[in-house]
Amino acid sequence: MASFDFDQAEGLRRMLAGPKPRIVTFLSATPQDDKGAMLVNLGASLAQSGNDVMIVDACTRDYGVAQRLGVDRGPSLLQVARQECALNQVIHPVPQGFSVVKMAHELVVPAQAGTQVSSSSRVRQQNWAPAYAGATDEMRRLAKTFDVLVQQSSGSIIMVDGEFSDDGTFPVPIMASSEIVVQVSTSAASITNAYALIKRLSQHLGRRPFGILVTGATEAEAKVVYDNMSSAATRYLAVTLTSMGSVPADEYLHRAARLGRAVVDAFPLAGASVAFRRLAGRFARTGMQQGRAA
Repeated sequence: MASFDFDQAEGLRRMLAGPKPRIVTFLSATPQDDKGAMLVNLGASLAQSGNDVMIVDACTRDYGVAQRLGVDRGPSLLQVARQECALNQVIHPVPQGFSVVKMAHELVVPAQAGTQVSSSSRVRQQNWAPAYAGATDEMRRLAKTFDVLVQQSSGSIIMVDGEFSDDGTFPVPIMASSEIVVQVSTSAASITNAYALIKRLSQHLGRRPFGILVTGATEAEAKVVYDNMSSAATRYLAVTLTSMGSVPADEYLHRAARLGRAVVDAFPLAGASVAFRRLAGRFARTGMQQGRAA
C-alpha cells in the first residue's frame, strides 16, 4: 500500500511539474559572427511561431549573442551564483521576441591558479571551466544557478551560445547532457574544423548523436556537406549525425543585422527568412533522437 501511495504521489508531482524545457547547445566551425547571426534569427523565428525562447550566452570571448544584442553590460548568471543579484535581473527580453542571459563576464580559472581575469584580457586560451571533478565551489554554484534557471523555464526552448574548451569541458555540466548542434559552412576549413570538433566531443562525451546545421549554403550544397560528414562520422567515429537543416547565403541577413532586427521580421519574404521559418518549424518538432534524413 505504501508503495502504491508513493507511486501516486510521484505521478502527481510529474503532472504538476509541467513540460520540461528543451536545452540545445550550439557550437560553431564557422566565423563566430555567423553563429551569432544564426542564433538571433533562429531564436526570432522560433518566437514568431509561438515558442518561449531563451538564449544563454556562455561564450568567454567578445562575440557572444549578449554583446551582439547590446545586453552584455548587465549582471550575469555568475553574479547570481555569488548572491550579488537576483535571477530575474539577468534575464533580458530583446525586441526580437526572446530573452537573453549572460552566463559570466569573466574567465573563472581552476582554484590552483588562484586568479580571475577579465574576458577582454589577452588570456583568451585559458579554460574558465575546470574539470567537473575538481571544480571550484564557485563553478558548482554557477552550475546550480543554471539548473534553477532551467527549472524556472519549463516549456521553453533554451539555446546556449556555447564553446567547448580545449580540455573537453563546458562551463556547466548540463550543457554536456543537452542536445548539441554544430554549425558548419561549405568551406573545406569549416568542414575540417567541424569534424575535428565532433571527434573531440565524442571522445569526451562518449557515443551520442550530434546535430549538423549548414549555413551559407543551398539545400543541395548542404546535403553534400551533411552526407559527407555523416558518412565519415559513422565510419571512423561510430557517431550518428542528424541534419538540422540549412540556411542560404542572403544579403538580407546583413541588411537586417544593420537595422538591429531579425531577417524574418525585417524581410519576411527573403530566402533566408523562408529557410529560418522552415528550420524553426523542424527544430521545434524534432530532436537529435528523431529523424536522420538530411
